[in-house]
Amino acid sequence: MRRSAVFSSLTIVLLLCLGISPLQAFEKALPGGPVEIEADAIAYNGADDSFQATGKALITFAGGYLKADSVIFTRPANLAHAVGNVELRNDDDILKGDEVLFNTVSRTGTVKDGGMFVAANHIYIQGRLLEKKTEANYRLENGSFTSCDGSCPDWRITGKELDVVVDGYGTLKQGRFLIGDVPILYLPWLIFPVKTTRQTGFLFPRFSYSLDNNGLDVEVPFFWAVSESVDATFYQRYLEKRGFKEGMELRYFISPDSSGVFYGDFIRDRKRIAETAGESGRAWQDDRNRWSYYFNHEAVFATGLNIRADINRVSDHWYFRDFSTFNYYAENYSPTGEKQFKRVSFPGDESLGYLNSTVRAAKDWPLYNLTALVRYTDDFSSPDNGLTLQKYPEAVLTGFRRPLFDSMLQLEFAGGYDYFFSQEGQKGHLWELSPTLFLPVNIGNYLKMTSWTGFRGDAWDRSDSLTALADKSGQRGGLAMGTILSTELGRVYDTGGQTLEKIRHIIKPEIAYTYATGQAEENIPDFLERAADYHNVRYGIVSSLVGRMRAKDGKIGYQELMRLKASQAYDIREARRDEGGEKRPFGAIDLELDLSPVRYFSLATRNKVDVNSGTMLQNNYDLTLSDNRGDSLSAGYRYSRDTLEEINLSVRAKLSSMLGIYYLIRQNQRDRRTVESTAGLRYQKQCWAAELTVSDRYNDRNVMVYFSLLGLGGAID
Repeated sequence: MRRSAVFSSLTIVLLLCLGISPLQAFEKALPGGPVEIEADAIAYNGADDSFQATGKALITFAGGYLKADSVIFTRPANLAHAVGNVELRNDDDILKGDEVLFNTVSRTGTVKDGGMFVAANHIYIQGRLLEKKTEANYRLENGSFTSCDGSCPDWRITGKELDVVVDGYGTLKQGRFLIGDVPILYLPWLIFPVKTTRQTGFLFPRFSYSLDNNGLDVEVPFFWAVSESVDATFYQRYLEKRGFKEGMELRYFISPDSSGVFYGDFIRDRKRIAETAGESGRAWQDDRNRWSYYFNHEAVFATGLNIRADINRVSDHWYFRDFSTFNYYAENYSPTGEKQFKRVSFPGDESLGYLNSTVRAAKDWPLYNLTALVRYTDDFSSPDNGLTLQKYPEAVLTGFRRPLFDSMLQLEFAGGYDYFFSQEGQKGHLWELSPTLFLPVNIGNYLKMTSWTGFRGDAWDRSDSLTALADKSGQRGGLAMGTILSTELGRVYDTGGQTLEKIRHIIKPEIAYTYATGQAEENIPDFLERAADYHNVRYGIVSSLVGRMRAKDGKIGYQELMRLKASQAYDIREARRDEGGEKRPFGAIDLELDLSPVRYFSLATRNKVDVNSGTMLQNNYDLTLSDNRGDSLSAGYRYSRDTLEEINLSVRAKLSSMLGIYYLIRQNQRDRRTVESTAGLRYQKQCWAAELTVSDRYNDRNVMVYFSLLGLGGAID
């Protein structure tokens, strides 16, 4: 008969792999999670103060168990000795061996003919002799490691000596890389990561080859964990046709309300370039110092008071054209800025036409907001940025809409100051004020009407010494008013479905009348925008379908299945114009459609139709199809009359559970030019992946082979 006991004193045996102090183990065992011992025989030897469990010994504890043919624990020496088919499991980590000797105080010991599985990194380690030198430091003789499941792994690395530091690095001496049982590569020395948290050390290098632009391209990053709140990454990059490019990223986290990142790079570009197309041409026959930097910082100093800086500069207009692949800005681009350290607000590629740097400080009160802003713009389309109009500083005080003296009237206002500056143009000060009164009224239960009237005024003072037609100072003023009339009609339909339970159809017609008086526009400075002068009516209708969805867990959610909007403006002044010529008071019709009736389908269209000529001014279509396997199709079409026509297509298909292909094309239909064409093939198994990519751009060709091993990162050849 097998014997079973709750034996707290044997808790120390669990330290074979757990790394838990005896005190912690006793605390776990006694009140809430006792240790149970089952064996054919359980005995105590008073002569040497030892416990022995023999015959299929099984020790279970919270989160795991220990199996062995026999287990002996000697308390004076703090030694646990497990023999025969030893298996110890703690959560998802597993240790196996023929014989285990372990010191429960120093937490050191040896395993003969055994191995371990590190779940955090999904790595299997085996060896003739496995020595646990410290809590997280292991040494193997005649060992091997792999991240592949199964008794016959697809790949493994063997070595005469293997040192592993969990949450650190592993070091291999006199090793070989095997595919199956076939040795492919001799590795006299190798270092590899065994990390679960951020650690200082080299990251995996990146290799690529560019036929026309860079040649051989190799980057070796080094990560430095400075402290718990600061880290840095140093990028050493060699470009065969350009030289060495050095970069650094510094990230810091002072508090949940204060964090930031700085990145900068530099290269002495030795590539000779001769481009003479228009004013943007260049002829570089000497080495050029080229650089870029990016700084983002956000901090909250007190309730309602915050500051944010986004500073972005490059050495020249062609920087993103020459370094559009594998640059920091493209990899950290995020239009929403939701991720804390990925807040680059612009795509770092050849399409970028300008670059803005801003520093903004804001203070919020319940009814007011004060914002101060400094903005600097690099205009890549201008041969000389000295002609670019800059606006700094800027200060705006906004009063949110609120009732006026407990009446039905509501008041909001905005007032501000700007200083405009251009190195070669006019510059000066501008003050603006625009208070507005609103009167919202409900007519019955279905009709809403909001009328408003406001004053718009500004004053300027030039500070330059240019002799131009503009006055040195002046002011403008005008009135604006309008009325918006809207209603909403809706009906709910019961579908009777299990997932889509109900559909609500909503129709929102709206008509708006707006009028603004003209303002004096003679002899105003160049830095002032022409004031709006309009008298029109805009009308439109929005129709939408909203579904009530029930998930498998019973939770209720809502999804907009369809939204259709049509609107148009009628120009009253154009209709009343007395001058000759054909009158065209009706503006273009704007049509918008968003359609997503099922999970794997979405369509968005944005069109603008000129009713006078019957032609399309704009066409924008975006279609996305996908399935639960991972197949997807994305197609986009962009058209603006006389300026733009392009097609974007992206296809991904899974030919099997392991093999996938993809194709991407961006084509400029207006210039009959393919901007980018990329085809790729990816083979993915449980513990490794290989990918072949062939890319043809208008200014470069690139062929890459990507190979990665699970648990060891990836590298590109």
